[in-house]
Amino acid sequence: MPYPATEQLPSAEHAFVINATEIDILPGVRGDLDEPLVSGPSSALVPVLLSLVERGWIEVCRLVPWSAPDGTLGEQPGPPVPEQDLAAVLADAEKWEYPRSGTWLGCLTLTLTEAGRKIVR
Repeated sequence: MPYPATEQLPSAEHAFVINATEIDILPGVRGDLDEPLVSGPSSALVPVLLSLVERGWIEVCRLVPWSAPDGTLGEQPGPPVPEQDLAAVLADAEKWEYPRSGTWLGCLTLTLTEAGRKIVR
């Protein structure tokens, strides 16, 4: 099945695909969005993200602890948030903001699925 190039996606979808390519935390998507979505409510972004998840292109995960082979500590995406829970999780406006604590553990992050990786090729 052919997938459109990222440039052919609507700009909001393109922003989410870029964010997922970078495995950035969810608030990072605002840096790739155009107005009025940049300054608008997160509730306007939820349907866009859910559409990409439903198409099987993006997964929403929480960052979990990770240790590099040399022992350096870091974070990596954990398992995807179950699709049936996703709308409720994304409805929390705080999830769309950078954490006040400065730690990203537990934050939502976007990753591309195998099908999503075909979009950016």
